[in-house]
Amino acid sequence: MIELFHLLPDPITWHRILLGIGLFIATFALSLTVVSFVLVKLPPNYFQKSHKREILPDSQRAIRLLVVFGKNVLGVLLVVLGVLMSIPGVPGQGLLTILLGIMLLDFPGKRKLELKLLSRPKVLKAINSLRHRFGKPALMLD
Repeated sequence: MIELFHLLPDPITWHRILLGIGLFIATFALSLTVVSFVLVKLPPNYFQKSHKREILPDSQRAIRLLVVFGKNVLGVLLVVLGVLMSIPGVPGQGLLTILLGIMLLDFPGKRKLELKLLSRPKVLKAINSLRHRFGKPALMLD
């Protein structure tokens, strides 16, 4: 007969509990800092049709392609992290991180999806109150 205690992980100790709490707080603070920084730096008209989204228009084609590739890889990582942070008990700003990831990705229907996320009153209110705290104007939507 297999003993149940051999299947369980090592016992929980205070050291492990404190380490878990520390990691929770650190990842929450890091994700909040990064998301806040990007959202504050966005131009207020970023989500309007009139905002030009061309990357490095005066650079060589190879450099633009590398930047676009890197931007899309980072976007996928942020979307995946955002989905993980949306799980209850996982620290971080899930929806805002997903929004940042989508902003970096290039795909058909992107603008429609961005506007759908921003149309959620709590999301737009949270972003605009953060921008207001740093003296930035509210985001303008079409």
